[in-house]
Amino acid sequence: MNDLRRTLLWSVFAVSLLMLWDGWLRHTGQASLFALAPTVAEAPASAASVTGVPSAPVAAQAAAPAVVSSAAAPAAPHELITVTTDVVKATVDSDGGSLVKVELLKHKSQQADQNMVVLDKTATHTYVAETGLIGSAAGQTLPNHTTPFVVVSKDRELAPGAESLVLTLESAPVNGIKLVKTYTFKRGDYAIAVKQDVVNASGSSIRPTLYLQLTRDGSTAEANSNPASFMGGPVAYTGMAVYNAKGKYQKLAFDKLAEGKVEFEKADDNGWVAMVQHHFASAWLQNDPVQREFYGKKLATNLYATGMLFGLGDIAAGQSKSFESTLFVGPQEENKLKALAPGLEYTKDYGWTHIMAAPLFWLLDKLHGAIGNWGWAIVALVVLLKAAFYWLNASAYRSMAKMKALNPRIQQLRENMKDNPQQMQQEMLKIYREEKVNPIGGCLPILIQIPVFIALYSVLSSSVEIRNAPWIGWIVDLSVKDPFYVLPALMTGSTLLQTWLNPTPPDPVQAKMMWIMPLLFSVMFFFFPAGLVLYWLTNNILSIAQQWFINKQLGVTQ
Repeated sequence: MNDLRRTLLWSVFAVSLLMLWDGWLRHTGQASLFALAPTVAEAPASAASVTGVPSAPVAAQAAAPAVVSSAAAPAAPHELITVTTDVVKATVDSDGGSLVKVELLKHKSQQADQNMVVLDKTATHTYVAETGLIGSAAGQTLPNHTTPFVVVSKDRELAPGAESLVLTLESAPVNGIKLVKTYTFKRGDYAIAVKQDVVNASGSSIRPTLYLQLTRDGSTAEANSNPASFMGGPVAYTGMAVYNAKGKYQKLAFDKLAEGKVEFEKADDNGWVAMVQHHFASAWLQNDPVQREFYGKKLATNLYATGMLFGLGDIAAGQSKSFESTLFVGPQEENKLKALAPGLEYTKDYGWTHIMAAPLFWLLDKLHGAIGNWGWAIVALVVLLKAAFYWLNASAYRSMAKMKALNPRIQQLRENMKDNPQQMQQEMLKIYREEKVNPIGGCLPILIQIPVFIALYSVLSSSVEIRNAPWIGWIVDLSVKDPFYVLPALMTGSTLLQTWLNPTPPDPVQAKMMWIMPLLFSVMFFFFPAGLVLYWLTNNILSIAQQWFINKQLGVTQ
């Protein structure tokens, strides 16, 4: 049974190394050891065309319009309009009236002296939010995200004491149709209200379709921005996402779209589309029960789009129609995402650890609300978890203490019966029964901690709330590694002390490995987020205190 205990520990160690190797493969862009080929279906006919202008929904049976030309709309002076609030600095391009840059003033990028930029359009990177109209008749061209717009509002900065800043743009007429876009930026808010007015001055009725679209290149650098992302936890997802009541949260990975094959729920009367990356997201939201179609497609080399199509119904000559939606561009703050739209919190991607990570974050967030510091909230979380499992751990530690007390007898038995292994095992089992010792009982705390550890790793690496969050002194960001490796060094020392308190295996080789294993595990902690090392260090200290007390209570010498 003692051999069984060691076998179980070695199995845990082997699985951990396997997860480490799989994480390294994913970190370097290679296929996961556990990856399965998903079932896929051809992209719907309503997906975006290579021009970047979506075709009409399937129900409309209309051809995709051509890009607006100078003949259809007189050229207007091109300009980039920048507006600033207390939390964002946003840039709108007059060509198309699209949002082409959003800088978050309260969040720093990996270069600490620069603000985080989510949307951006440069020579090497494209990530923009676009809207426009599609005609119902074949070849009918309406204002879209390539049409020239003119700015008709003056304010560029949120005035002191004002709660909102409004930016209005009006398109050049296209076949007698004008599109007016109104962006409303609110104080302290990353959700931008977007109102679109379709003005029909064409002299005949029209039946347009409105599209809300996010276009991005396939760069996934942000997914691996966490230096510990290759250490076995889930790698942050970078790509598209679609959510509706029928299909729930569905990922549209860039590589699958590049193959021209995706599978997701394509129509519902609710839902949203998003672009997701580590810690940040953008999403088009419309929470009213309005029928819509979803699409996702590769537009060109390393360029992808996802969006929603809304039929606006008939608009008579001389009439206009308004459509309101919300564009979110900002950090994945879980509680705020939940309030914006159903399911939007899933853009904070916990991966396969979600079932445990979500409640752990809920508890950690409550503790932070009471304490006011994420580091001390992590310490408090460990205390609560240790209290919850106190009696279970106590039983395991008593088993380990009794094993330590029996160690001299077991070693003597192994020495006397080394030529008769079968009888030796029988005698060992007899001793364990007489002393009421479970040889594998000491493994239970380790087995319990592993899933909690992995889930907490996911919480700490995925939670933008902990990004740049300080603890004490030199720990200025709990989401990245300790810059001076103080916490990992203390954690290694505490692990070795805990090993010393455990019973020593009779086999000299296994006894040496018992000391080597903690050192191998400790190497990984030098690259883990400081918050995770703080969790494990606190857990070790409390475990040592509990085990030492039980050893002393049972009269076991150290």
